[in-house]
Amino acid sequence: MTKISSELNRRQFLRHVGIGAGAGLLATQNITGALAANAIEQDVGTQLTKDDLPFALMDENTAAQILPSERSETQQANQNCITASIETRLFASSNVGGSDERNELALERLACAGFKVDNPAITKRQYLRFAGTDSQRASDLQNIATGAIKAPKLLLGVRGGYGAVRVLPMVDWSTLGRIMKERGTILAGFSDVTAIQCALLAKGSMSSLAAPMLYSEFGKIKPDEVSCRQFAKALTNPNLIINIADASLTSANLPSILTNSEPKTLTGTMWGGNLSVVSALTGSEYLPRIAGGIVFLEDVGEQAYRIERMLYDLYLAGVFKGQQAIVFGALSGSGEDSYDKRYDVATVIRQLHQLTGLPIYSGMRFGHIGQKYSFPLGARCQISPNTVGGYQLVFNDYPTIKADAIHVEGLWQ
Repeated sequence: MTKISSELNRRQFLRHVGIGAGAGLLATQNITGALAANAIEQDVGTQLTKDDLPFALMDENTAAQILPSERSETQQANQNCITASIETRLFASSNVGGSDERNELALERLACAGFKVDNPAITKRQYLRFAGTDSQRASDLQNIATGAIKAPKLLLGVRGGYGAVRVLPMVDWSTLGRIMKERGTILAGFSDVTAIQCALLAKGSMSSLAAPMLYSEFGKIKPDEVSCRQFAKALTNPNLIINIADASLTSANLPSILTNSEPKTLTGTMWGGNLSVVSALTGSEYLPRIAGGIVFLEDVGEQAYRIERMLYDLYLAGVFKGQQAIVFGALSGSGEDSYDKRYDVATVIRQLHQLTGLPIYSGMRFGHIGQKYSFPLGARCQISPNTVGGYQLVFNDYPTIKADAIHVEGLWQ
């Protein structure tokens, strides 16, 4: 792709490509003024949802550490952008964003990175706590299923929180999955978007990408560079490889692989997502039923007993039957049990292992954390132990984007 000259600043660039994503906010005033004028500070307020929780403190600390002079230098450090060419649409299935400027900043970064967003106006929708009425939020996807809107290359979630479950009966998932396959469309998100991803796989037989979202990552004061790089890597690498060294993100009191026998290589379709959402879909037609599957689960802010209760929901419903393994990502913010501190996440997972007899892999670097590794859900995955006590995941058979279409640094500039 041809780079725009360094003399062309980001605001001028966005005008050049015809994207009015509020680029003037940070290009014409310092971040101190932007914060004072806007609810970006709500990141550390009372409107937190699960997709925001671990980022809040990071943003607060980052804001406190950036001095006015450094902010000015950061503004002036806008590196080259590329012409946005990746056909991208947003879907807002859950919570309202809460901050127009934060959404606009995220849109600006996406444009700089090469993503041409066709429907930025949906970030301004609101009905009660949601990003629009149920029919509006469903239409973000249903209009593609009916052919009213052409399927883009990337469907990016705006934010998680709650609300996606309300729109599930309003989308023709079978047709949407077929159209996405024909187009090679990638749907990306996590947290509450798990409901969308599960429905798409269960009824549309289509994969998706567990990945950061518009508001909750790219609109942050300082987006996490590792998460951004890994997002681009998962979008562009048709044979994604992720190496996990230990179980610490799940629990420091677990081995990376919990098994009754010598660990061996397994191959199957990885599916799942946020534990709270997956368990809420138990018994519905929107929960995937994957023979020989590999279940992935993560969550945040749930105490050990609540994690166990949701796992028992899945176990008692027979969800783990016929599965080859369970992979846990981050189970962050679980806290201590008020009755007995020994009753922790490790105890819960060991109980699950005893119940199911399945090998359990812990510490997958994804969830409500920084520095997360995006990866496909509903795609073929091979898990194998490595020589240093951890394990490796290799993914294939999912749609990708050409690497030269993405200017990854634009995602955090």
